[in-house]
Amino acid sequence: MSDKYNEKVDIVAVAKAARVSPSTVSRSFNHPSLVSPATRKRITRAVEKLGYIRNRAAQSMHGRRNATIGLIVPTIDHAIFAEVIQSFSDSIDRAGFTLLIASHSYDLDREYAMMRKLMEHRVDGIALVGLEHSDASLRLLEHHRTPAMALWNYAADSALPCVGADNHEAGRSAADHLLSLGHRDIGLVFPRPEGNDRASARLSGARDRLLAAGVPLIADWQWEAPYSIAQAKQVAQDLLRRAHRPTALLCGNDVIAQGVIYGAQSCGLRVPEDLSVIGIGDFKGSSEMEPGLTTIRIPARSIGEIAGERFTDLITGASEDHFRIRCPLECIVRGTSRAVHSMGD
Repeated sequence: MSDKYNEKVDIVAVAKAARVSPSTVSRSFNHPSLVSPATRKRITRAVEKLGYIRNRAAQSMHGRRNATIGLIVPTIDHAIFAEVIQSFSDSIDRAGFTLLIASHSYDLDREYAMMRKLMEHRVDGIALVGLEHSDASLRLLEHHRTPAMALWNYAADSALPCVGADNHEAGRSAADHLLSLGHRDIGLVFPRPEGNDRASARLSGARDRLLAAGVPLIADWQWEAPYSIAQAKQVAQDLLRRAHRPTALLCGNDVIAQGVIYGAQSCGLRVPEDLSVIGIGDFKGSSEMEPGLTTIRIPARSIGEIAGERFTDLITGASEDHFRIRCPLECIVRGTSRAVHSMGD
């Protein structure tokens, strides 16, 4: 191999190839908005030509930012968090940060382990989904003074800065929609609430609203289902094959709602003529179903974008606010819900 390929390419070599100073190269990496597009383009060409890779570890050892943010999500198996992850990643990328993702499978002890691993990689901050975390996780963040924030959930008294939706309100809004259509026989299909404060808050909101309206919560109509279309379908089949069944099912999110609809159809029931169904989330694909899914829209893209902007400002010192941002919900009425007086017409 020639000496040309054995030479170590450093930032000085990149600067020389791009006809700029080393400080300008560094600035283009760490604060791209401060460098003109034309200059950034020359630097990018030089980096690609020379095969230059920044030594993040060396930067971290010298007390400089590593320009990485860790995001720990409950799951990457479904589309539940896909849109918020993408918009969060795009947002921090514009500020010069890279995203590292880990998942904990709805296990808060595993979340703690994932947090330790990300901190071993010297991430500059950690974003978490939800507001429920183990004491060990919160102590770890405090001990190392690692900037942290919560995505997806909002609470006025959140211990962490947060950007998200009020999930109690989401459950209440879903119940409101079914009540407005005249439904009184309403079943609930939700995931197990332990380790999942989104599901817990939505379920609490739905129950509170139904009880306030005088609607009885029948035990046989309250079922648990994981975030699985196949398992939600099975749960719906078990419920809907009974002689006495509800006229509407309120589901903890859109994945479960899709499974419930398939379960109803396999039982020979028509949606919404025989059964109304509402989800929560408005994930990609919910509008393309036949019929389109009625749901409570959680503005995932806005949550991710705002969270990325505010978190990078917090990490870089551009802002020291302990922000708590509540993003509005919207009831999206499509084809899976119908007024009870016209059911079966």
